[in-house]
Amino acid sequence: MEINFNIKNLEVTFLGTGTSQGVPVIACKCDICKSNDTMDTRLRSSVLLKKNNSGIVIDTSPDFRYQMLRAKVDSLDAVLYTHEHRDHIAGLDDIRSFNYIQKEAMNVFCEERVFKALKNEFPYVFAEHKYPGIPQVIVNLIKSEVFKVKEFEILPIRAMHMRLPVLGYRIDNFAYITDANYIPEEELKKLKDLDFFVINALRKEKHISHFCLQGALDLIQKISPKKAYLTHISHQMGLHSEVSNELPENVFLAYDGLKLIC
Repeated sequence: MEINFNIKNLEVTFLGTGTSQGVPVIACKCDICKSNDTMDTRLRSSVLLKKNNSGIVIDTSPDFRYQMLRAKVDSLDAVLYTHEHRDHIAGLDDIRSFNYIQKEAMNVFCEERVFKALKNEFPYVFAEHKYPGIPQVIVNLIKSEVFKVKEFEILPIRAMHMRLPVLGYRIDNFAYITDANYIPEEELKKLKDLDFFVINALRKEKHISHFCLQGALDLIQKISPKKAYLTHISHQMGLHSEVSNELPENVFLAYDGLKLIC
């Protein structure tokens, strides 16, 4: 599915739209997990952004290898991380294929705290004496300032995942925030005049560290983007077909494989 927005030649592919367990959940027999609708099948959350000949991903989920194969991604310039939880970093090892094909290390952009977590999770990647074939990365530490990756100009957006600081990102008139339940007022100013806004919405019931459906809708109304999509969706949200009918006309449930093309 292709949708056109005026966001300066930016193409967005939802590689995954599920929570840390994905959907279906192992051994679960609920209607959502048993659904035959492909829109109810969700890998762990991640997006691919392409602009002309440049491409970046936000987060490398545990499903990263399959996501790259499914989306037929044959080149990648960088990885941006939102935070250090395992469902957002576990696929880092599989950048090795890009290292081999592109003959260069992968640029990784993250906060210093996330870098420390990556070193703990993947000590062999950052070891002083490396063995052949391990992932090759160049870590670029970021804060709140705008930074550039190839043709992308990227503005970090601070959000809170309960007590854990996380980053969302704005590129042109597109913004992506996942695993959050609060965004400070000063950061909301960075989300003005969006054509397209992606925000996490875990389920209908309130949650301690994620926006629930109503919380996400309230935020969308406050920011007032032209279009909004919900991601990081659990099986507790309900069937895609039913929940979609309950949403405002400019708000949609994202699903795996959805493409937004200008």
